[in-house]
Amino acid sequence: MKFLDIGVLSERSGVPPSTLRYYEEVGLIASVGRHGLRRQYGPETLTQLALISLGKTAGFSLDEIRGMFGRDGVPDVPRAMMHARADALELQIRRLVTLRNALRHVAECPAESHMDCPKFQRLVRVASHAQRSGAQPPASVATGGRKPRR
Repeated sequence: MKFLDIGVLSERSGVPPSTLRYYEEVGLIASVGRHGLRRQYGPETLTQLALISLGKTAGFSLDEIRGMFGRDGVPDVPRAMMHARADALELQIRRLVTLRNALRHVAECPAESHMDCPKFQRLVRVASHAQRSGAQPPASVATGGRKPRR
């Protein structure tokens, strides 16, 4: 089995050596030994780093990500946690779509003043309500009155 020097692992993964050392310190990855003063890692560490990156992109904390690996470093992903994160992302996407639509309308609205535009006023009310309550805006507002695509 060929091990990867910390410099090679950093180059192949795009993760700086300082971050690799930190990940090892907090238990996300493990070196298999040293060659001189340089840490050595198994080739599976590249997969672990890709999964860590994916987890971070999805908004998981490093503690949550650490819990997704078994003691042997093999991924053990809790499906319920994935469903909950996917639901949270879906809500965030809907809110971002609403924001995008509002910004497009503001940019393209033919009304002399946006406050004279009924659609803009409705968007402001919905955004205000959503901000206060944390509620999801109606799909008709998020999609500009069109049915959302599935």
